[in-house]
Amino acid sequence: MSQPLYTTTATSWGGRDGRVATDDSKLDLALSVPSGLGGDDGPGTNPEQLFASAWAACFHGALKAVARQDKVELGDSAVTVTLSIGGEFNSGLNFTAKIQAELEGVDEGTAQDLINKAHEKCPYSRATRGNVDVMLETITSA
Repeated sequence: MSQPLYTTTATSWGGRDGRVATDDSKLDLALSVPSGLGGDDGPGTNPEQLFASAWAACFHGALKAVARQDKVELGDSAVTVTLSIGGEFNSGLNFTAKIQAELEGVDEGTAQDLINKAHEKCPYSRATRGNVDVMLETITSA
């Protein structure tokens, strides 16, 4: 295994209905359990929102990197990750995800090629491969 390029540490107190913070204090958030998971839908965020946000940001970075590598000008772009959790606790909960890339000024074929390449490079996509059903979708305005 190669040397890490970056390492961070996060700690949770109280689980899904508590608090999570990073060791550098850049992130310090209250957590609440969504009503769909039996909670009170309190004011805090939840692990699924954090995961979807992190995956969207990371995937967008990978998308921009593969576009640069392929010499494709993206213009304005956005990546949205919709993460769902389902199943039952006793038999196992599972994630499904939809990754939607909005690419301005890129034709549909190029956009699909870029999103596929980003999905191969993004560390979150790689970490979840084979464990999370993922649907990739592009929205273009070429």
